[in-house]
Amino acid sequence: MRIVDLRSDTITQPTPAMRKAMADAKVGDDVFGEDPTVNRLEEMVAERLGKEAALFVASGTMANMVSLLTHCGRGSEVILGDQSHIFFYEQGGSAALGGIHSRPVPNQLDGKLAFHDIEAAIRTDDIHFPRTRLILLENTHNRCNGSPLDVDYMHSVGRIAGSHGIKVHVDGARLFNAAITLGTKARDLAAEADSVCICLSKGLAAPVGSMVCGARDFVAKARRVRKVLGGGMRQAGVLAAAGIVALTEMVDRLKDDHANARRLAEGLAGMDGLSLDPDCVKTNIVYFEITRIDMQSQLLAEKLNTQGIRLLPSGPSRLRAVTNYHVTSDDIEYVLDVFSRVLK
Repeated sequence: MRIVDLRSDTITQPTPAMRKAMADAKVGDDVFGEDPTVNRLEEMVAERLGKEAALFVASGTMANMVSLLTHCGRGSEVILGDQSHIFFYEQGGSAALGGIHSRPVPNQLDGKLAFHDIEAAIRTDDIHFPRTRLILLENTHNRCNGSPLDVDYMHSVGRIAGSHGIKVHVDGARLFNAAITLGTKARDLAAEADSVCICLSKGLAAPVGSMVCGARDFVAKARRVRKVLGGGMRQAGVLAAAGIVALTEMVDRLKDDHANARRLAEGLAGMDGLSLDPDCVKTNIVYFEITRIDMQSQLLAEKLNTQGIRLLPSGPSRLRAVTNYHVTSDDIEYVLDVFSRVLK
């Protein structure tokens, strides 16, 4: 049976070039700073994002956790969106492991935090309050249709943070998707960030790994935090080698994923029983609602799965489809055909 897996861009398999690079990688003990392939990857990513240094970690969740624990002490408060990945999908790890208090504010439909909401959430100096230490942004924003945050917006948030003496962290798991769709450089989107993380194992198709970037002293502290979280991976060059290929060969092709997502959205929008606005689809993530009272997301996902189409329910009547390296334009036409038949 033909399989088209749209559950996530994390399902991508490493490319042949990645497999060869992994097999041939020169390695050493990364905890001692002696893995030449990890060191090369960290230097490449830091330069690409315009930061002094970078740190290779096991996952996007670890990247965010390392960053928060490095910026904040126990009892600190962070401002973040109520639909953000850190708030929604990371088990409250900042509170569980770091004693960090979250101050959620509403995400707008395009993933942004309204400036007045940010300003209102910043604490005054009062012994009753936790101290605001950090503003968290997500770019692209997963639950808000994969929306990218533009350079002007990032600069504006940076100015707000600077005027109050607080830091900015960007969960940039799909930052290169944002850069591609906005026609800008990832380093420009990260310019106002005191720390930024990117994921190598989503649209870039590496099998494992994320990067934390920032100032040299920040990354030195983050390296200690990575260690206490169990993130010292020793001969990690076999993984970093795939990350180097991801960075050098897989970024520009993200535009193909975006085009396929747009085509999928346009096709689904024309079907009875589904609701979405194709103009909201800017990158590789498509959310849509089921409007039929006799069909919920889990049931539709199960029916599609019997035809080889895999999607992720994200609510009682909401589903998500994410285009990726393995999904072709022909696959999208097949998916639309199956949707049409299943809905009938």
